[in-house]
Amino acid sequence: MVRFADGLALGPDLTSAAESAVQQALGPLTSPADLLCVFVASEDPDAVEEAARRATRVAASAGVGIVVGCNGSGVIGGNRGVEEASAVSAWAGSLPEARLEAFRLETLRTDDRLVVVGMPEGRDDDVVGMMLADPYSFPVDAFVERSGEALPGLPLVGGLAGGQGPGLTRLFLDDEIFTDGAVGVVLGGPVTAATVVSQGARPIGPDMVVTKADENVLYELAGTPALEKLEQIVLTLPEEEQEMAAHGLLIGVAMDEYAEEHEHGDFLVRGVVGADTDTGAIAIGDVVEVGRTVRFQVRDAGAADEDLAELLDRFDLTPVEGALLFSCNGRGRAMFPNSDHDVRLLRRTFGQAGVGGFFAAGEIGPVSGRNHVHGFTASILAFGPAARA
Repeated sequence: MVRFADGLALGPDLTSAAESAVQQALGPLTSPADLLCVFVASEDPDAVEEAARRATRVAASAGVGIVVGCNGSGVIGGNRGVEEASAVSAWAGSLPEARLEAFRLETLRTDDRLVVVGMPEGRDDDVVGMMLADPYSFPVDAFVERSGEALPGLPLVGGLAGGQGPGLTRLFLDDEIFTDGAVGVVLGGPVTAATVVSQGARPIGPDMVVTKADENVLYELAGTPALEKLEQIVLTLPEEEQEMAAHGLLIGVAMDEYAEEHEHGDFLVRGVVGADTDTGAIAIGDVVEVGRTVRFQVRDAGAADEDLAELLDRFDLTPVEGALLFSCNGRGRAMFPNSDHDVRLLRRTFGQAGVGGFFAAGEIGPVSGRNHVHGFTASILAFGPAARA
């Protein structure tokens, strides 16, 4: 029984490519698709819209329940990643027992704040939400970071669409196309699903407690001026890792303060964005409170490969029948020898599971039970057998 499948088609004629990709994804299924995800790579927004319309028409004729998708700098499907070329990928899932609620999010301005409307009301049997957002018009960081307050316990997985500039994003939901906001679907009921977020970083140096900080500025780590502590750590590294730290230093914030050991996936990785030699302070890309545990990190192709492989080895959903992959546009050929690294590693681990997705301008996924927006990550939503739901 085949419940998930994917398709990929390349070429300048995106409408034909869309039809081919959708037919490839729908063809192997043994029952009608309840969810179809379509991703389009093209620099021409008009061509993207035509591809989306063709995909929707093919899906409607096949009785597909919900169609959702977007454009991106590249697409993933057919055991390949495709960047810098016109292409369409499609991913289809048969989830007949599940409850699927599509949503369209918009931002409204009140007298003193922005309000996001359109999210379905949370239910006790909600399992996971998949979300695609325009990074230029939608407050995705604030919405995702605070989603736990409005939707407690609901993991969100997805990506930031477009990435080419304001007004160029296209989001698809059934027969409608949007240039702003966000779209997605909440899956509930008897659905077996799990998430993986590979942040692609390798820890360096020891765990340290933040002993003095103000918002996103760290003044002391383990009782030592933060910059001095960093210099001490870097000087003990092999030359190769010193070079990596010089070109892209990161810091991981431990998400579980009570863990005896912190492993891959236990840190929320953020960038080190500046340093002040006068005060010895370090500025990072997130707010960290005094008392939190942190550890410096570095990222390269080897670290990213190791992190994703280790997380997949520890993945406890077996077998995986299908997966959506949202891979950063800073990965692919920008990090690895080719665009296929992430999807092929998934297929080697998951076997014949249908895997589709796109290269995003930012990824959405939970770390230690809290939803975050990431960069340079691979965010994965995997589906297992319906009988385990």
